[in-house]
Amino acid sequence: MEALDLHCRMILDEYRESVPTLERMKDQALAMLHDALDNSGLIVTAVEARVKTESSLAGKLALKGAKYAMLSDITDLVGLRIITFYTDDVDRIASMAEKLFEIDWHNSVDKRRLHQLDSFGYNSLHYICRMPGYDFRFELQLRTTLQHAWAAINHDTGYKSGIEIPRDYMRRMNRLAGMLEMADDEFSRIRTELADYRRRVQTLVQNGQLDDVSLDGDTFRSYLQAKPLDRLNKRIAAINQAEIQDAPFDHYLRVLKALKCTTLGDVDRLIKRYEEDAYLLARHQLGNTDLDIISSAIGLQNICVVCILSTGGGKIGLERLFDVLNGHNSQNTALAEMTYNQASSLPFMNH
Repeated sequence: MEALDLHCRMILDEYRESVPTLERMKDQALAMLHDALDNSGLIVTAVEARVKTESSLAGKLALKGAKYAMLSDITDLVGLRIITFYTDDVDRIASMAEKLFEIDWHNSVDKRRLHQLDSFGYNSLHYICRMPGYDFRFELQLRTTLQHAWAAINHDTGYKSGIEIPRDYMRRMNRLAGMLEMADDEFSRIRTELADYRRRVQTLVQNGQLDDVSLDGDTFRSYLQAKPLDRLNKRIAAINQAEIQDAPFDHYLRVLKALKCTTLGDVDRLIKRYEEDAYLLARHQLGNTDLDIISSAIGLQNICVVCILSTGGGKIGLERLFDVLNGHNSQNTALAEMTYNQASSLPFMNH
């Protein structure tokens, strides 16, 4: 404190009186950003906020107090930071901030655009913002997780050390910065290409071009959205007037691939080929029971059972099926035996 002149001490006195106002401004800005993010559906890594501490402000004033005529000239008394997963989300959130706050463009800086063609380093978007009802401005930093990691590492190895970093270490740090920048760009590119891929898949599925779509987790989910098993499940439910309860289909992807399905066209043909026999099996299984709740996966399970038995997989094939669907346990052997016996008198077993 002794190092501060009278002017800086007066600014510090004003700061102490203004802390409650700064806290209110921080909380209001934070709430506005949270609401905007919730409404946008964007998922971020973190949203942080702080009011500059007295010791931090004193250090700033000791270094460059003459630069500020009054407390409100200091633009980072309140700081907010949003950390995103993807570089393009930084720009989306920047657009939100421009609608929420008045941006002081003269003092704002996009450090992502300051590098030369052959230089890398700290990347972040810094907006200086105003809100109605406050004389003070605040700083909003927007950066990705990798940019944040670089900033923290660079600060720890550089500024905090208090010594000049040797050129060899700086060169290695710059190489790492370039790698992180490439990784950031690649993550965003992959997300964009995956979104395009999913749209293409949905279009192909909607147009019935199922043979043009390879079978994988994404495409299988798109296919199921068209409810290809709905008719079979409703017929099975009608046997006992049962309720259909939603169930996951994730494990069936592995089963379908084991049954030589490589495209959605293969899956669609499998369903159509064995649908009637799957219904007959269900009728045989449920006809003498009072079961009033069935799984939405029952239709596909019975289709897989019929396919395995029709192609000579026998009890061993059924046990492998149940191992995939239920996890390895001793009950799968008994379940395979029971299912085989239930199916033994049905026409498809005698083909």
